[in-house]
Amino acid sequence: MKVVILGKGEMLCNLIEGTLDAKCDIVGVFRYERTAYSALKLALHDFFKSSSDYTLIKQHKLHEIKCKSANSEEFKKEIIKLNADVILVGTWCEKLKKEIIDLPVIATINVHPSYLPEYRGPNPYLQTILNRETKSGVTFHLMNEEYDAGAVLAQKRVNIIPGDTSKELKERTVFHARLLCAEVLKKLGYGLVIPVNQDESKATYFPNIKREDMMLDFEKETAEEIHARIRAFHPFLPCYYEYKNFYFIPNPYKLEIINKSGDTGKIICKNAKSASITIACKNGRALKMSGVRLYGFKMFTKFFIQHFVK
Repeated sequence: MKVVILGKGEMLCNLIEGTLDAKCDIVGVFRYERTAYSALKLALHDFFKSSSDYTLIKQHKLHEIKCKSANSEEFKKEIIKLNADVILVGTWCEKLKKEIIDLPVIATINVHPSYLPEYRGPNPYLQTILNRETKSGVTFHLMNEEYDAGAVLAQKRVNIIPGDTSKELKERTVFHARLLCAEVLKKLGYGLVIPVNQDESKATYFPNIKREDMMLDFEKETAEEIHARIRAFHPFLPCYYEYKNFYFIPNPYKLEIINKSGDTGKIICKNAKSASITIACKNGRALKMSGVRLYGFKMFTKFFIQHFVK
């Protein structure tokens, strides 16, 4: 089968590897960065700081599609010229038009990093951890004009391990995407895949986060909720704790929930040596955050905690 892959970062890398594992012919790769950056900016980035997906494309000498949009006439002509059997999409922010979805001989397949119909939307890694789930997943489904709503071809549950940030969950998910990609493409080649419609009654959708979601509020959330929020936002965006018009950035790997109470939202303990601050939370428990950084003044974090934090 002739496959064209659209994607970005780790997901794109694993879809390339999965397609090669399936012994399929990758006739084109379209990096999402080409839709977001000018040709000059991308060329400079590729030269001075090559991404893992660009390195993989060069390593396997794959044909790179150079368009500004997957909905453009140029992309449409490219797909027709390449006579693609399958378009495989993973980590792509454009909503594809129906005329593009219908171009390949067999199908356009989206790879969504959740167990659909659960957690439709732009960032399931973040949302599943934020909601303190114990499992997420990855789903290969036929693409249609609705986000993440097409019939399922294959899916797999992915465990969320206690202490995971979105970084670890993403790494685990894209690895399973590689394995599932090879399986789906092999079966598709033999006509052994039966699409199964999603159960709309079980569908959940979570939109993009807002900037205010980055600010921690120890008066409104429990220690467990804040612990999950800090881990969920890493590595995409940092969370902040405001103290006297200064901002501390917690380390998502140095968090501890302790059975210690105090005035909700107030600092009840500090340690300058370990750059730690412990704050009483809504539920009568406290969150100890070690290795915090003072935003804009990282070098003075310990000094600030020692002399100015009360």
